[in-house]
Amino acid sequence: MWLVVLLLTAQIPEVPYVPTAPKVVEQMLRLAGVKKGDVVYDLGCGDGRIVIMAARKFGARGVGVDIDPVRIREAEQNARAAGVSGLTRFLVKDVYDTDVHEATVVTLYMLADVNRALRPTLLKQLAVGSRIVSHTFDMDDWKPDKTIRVGRERVYLWIVTEKAKALENP
Repeated sequence: MWLVVLLLTAQIPEVPYVPTAPKVVEQMLRLAGVKKGDVVYDLGCGDGRIVIMAARKFGARGVGVDIDPVRIREAEQNARAAGVSGLTRFLVKDVYDTDVHEATVVTLYMLADVNRALRPTLLKQLAVGSRIVSHTFDMDDWKPDKTIRVGRERVYLWIVTEKAKALENP
């Protein structure tokens, strides 16, 4: 009986967990120009590596969001081990229900259709000048401001503008 209840109430991730290589993480953060004073949100944070590197290497505050409580516990342990617990926090939450208005940088390693589905919320909530960085997947007809290659991987950067906000949220 309990197994049935757990299966019915468990949320199943829409995107499989695939960790981003450290060299890609660093280049994502560099492309976004992350610095002290920034607030980095990693949607689908997995083990927390992006938020942790943003705090440890760039002095930014970070928030990791993941639907999987096991990954969030792992991220919290990793942040403690890295000595950045004071700069990071992790939330068990669905990325579609996450308030990102305080973010200056949002990082993504989602599928293209998830990026597209998140785009209206990101553009509605993020301030002009905020940056969105995605590993591998773009946002369809919203062309990135910059694209780089890290080995065989692509990383995309978008900078939120009034024009982009107006087109998405008329």
